[in-house]
Amino acid sequence: MNIGLASKASHLPAKTIRYYEEIELITPARLENGYREYSDKDIHRLTFLQRSRGLGFSIEECRLLLSLYDDKDRASADVKSIAISKISEIDQKILELKALKSTLSELTVHCHGNDKPDCPILDGLSKEKLA
Repeated sequence: MNIGLASKASHLPAKTIRYYEEIELITPARLENGYREYSDKDIHRLTFLQRSRGLGFSIEECRLLLSLYDDKDRASADVKSIAISKISEIDQKILELKALKSTLSELTVHCHGNDKPDCPILDGLSKEKLA
């Protein structure tokens, strides 16, 4: 199938598919006229990548996951370890986002939101370090 159909099937933009080919995450066949020809296996890998990226895995983590997927002698413990590590990263990001929300909420509480120019939010943002 061509890149347009591959895009629809994998729910990825054609530009992303071309990028994945450029960095050798996929290697579609080339027809005599130079056009890419995507197989069912390519679509499966693209869908795998789309889902993995959606869960927050980096390109290099996706590369590793694909290699484990292709390795039928892999240990599931290796895959689980990667997933547990990603969960830990997500937990850390949640803590950081909660801290950001708390800081912004605190700044917002002190703003009167009226027609005067005084703005504690802008004042707070202009400080070297937020609380």
